[in-house]
Amino acid sequence: MILLFALVAGLLTGLALAFWRKHSYQPPELQHLWLVFIAFLPQFIVVYLPADHISFPDWLVVLLLISSQIGLLVFVWVNRCLPGMLVLLCGFAFNLTVMTANGGFMPISPQTASRLVSEETLQEARPGSRFGAKDILLPPEETQFEWLADRFLPPKWFPYQVAFSLGDVFIAIGVFWLLARPRTRIKFILNEVSTCSHH
Repeated sequence: MILLFALVAGLLTGLALAFWRKHSYQPPELQHLWLVFIAFLPQFIVVYLPADHISFPDWLVVLLLISSQIGLLVFVWVNRCLPGMLVLLCGFAFNLTVMTANGGFMPISPQTASRLVSEETLQEARPGSRFGAKDILLPPEETQFEWLADRFLPPKWFPYQVAFSLGDVFIAIGVFWLLARPRTRIKFILNEVSTCSHH
């Protein structure tokens, strides 16, 4: 959800700034965009397929999630000359670090999870067990790199509650930055020549 907000806000901001400056909006020239679809496919299988995600064994889910994060890191590294990409790189690296250190899943504390599910559902979940499609329920004192875990929540009045991590925040900032910087074609060409031609 935070990524969707960043996409929409970044695009609208970029369009508005381009209109204000009386220039056409130049979208970022992303290289090897197919890497995003390949990298996102494992997460789609785990999170979004209609089949019950619990039916997937833990080792398979870990393999799919970690491979997805690595694929996204490769894509960002390939496009590192674009604005916002280094922030994106930090975000994906944060998420990969905390997931790898906690068995391949994104840790979430019982306190944070209590905002997302009913008390009855939370009581049935055991510490150390999978929570949702990609999380693992862990107390903060048992979590490696707890400050990188899914520990942030939107305000209680917000209709859609979802936990997100510091890495997700960096990813959202990077996406916003990438889309919100309109460039004229002349500036785009000069930028390509000066920063990317030697890569």
